[in-house]
Amino acid sequence: MSASGTMRPSEAFGWAWTDAAPPVSGPETVHHGLAPTAKATLGLAALGVAALFCGFLAFVACLERDERIPSGRADGIVALTGGAQRIGDAIDLLANGYGRRLLITGVNERTSRDEIARLNPTQRHWIDCCVDLDYRARNTIGNAIETRRWMRQHRFSTVTVVTSNYHMPRTLVELDHALMGDDRVVPHPVIAEGFDPDGWWHHPPSAKLLASEYLKFLVAWVRTRFESDPERSRAAIVIGGRKPIRMVAEPLLLRGQE
Repeated sequence: MSASGTMRPSEAFGWAWTDAAPPVSGPETVHHGLAPTAKATLGLAALGVAALFCGFLAFVACLERDERIPSGRADGIVALTGGAQRIGDAIDLLANGYGRRLLITGVNERTSRDEIARLNPTQRHWIDCCVDLDYRARNTIGNAIETRRWMRQHRFSTVTVVTSNYHMPRTLVELDHALMGDDRVVPHPVIAEGFDPDGWWHHPPSAKLLASEYLKFLVAWVRTRFESDPERSRAAIVIGGRKPIRMVAEPLLLRGQE
């Protein structure tokens, strides 16, 4: 009924509407959606993924695309196993006077000096006189440790390191940690045949390789921030399949015993 006392037509039929909604009785209304904490967690996760991906793109962009002749000479040359091209390039550097000796680190115990000479027949003289083989290293951490030992043995203060371009960033992190910044490292990245870092998204094996190496690089960088010496690294043992990094696969003979 209106304020004037006159009944509205709708009220005569038993129904009417008002401007205000009637109160809702019963259980409280359920609000669907994510809680603020969940939203914040998802937001941080999205930022983390974006930062990780941006870092990956920067990692790929920084890889060398072309092999270059070293700008100067070093006391020694170190080649990390993992590709025949690395060994061949390192021996060529030795033959051209870019170092006085060459260490090939991480050699498989079944690989002999004769086998390396067979694969590089024109460099037999250099392999016989000036190449040392390391059978101890089982991973990049071990490579860095054996490089340090070898440099101390020969009293070298500069070394040219030869490895694949995608492996070079992690190698430099490990070498810098092992050498403690006291020695100069000259990188000589090798460009593997058929590997195109600019078209990795068109080639799944290349994308997988780069992503794996990027994650290993991040782990190495973080690990070396907290370790004082790689030779006492418990992480190195875990990475190496719980085999101590000091374990010798085959005795490393000294010059004159070969």
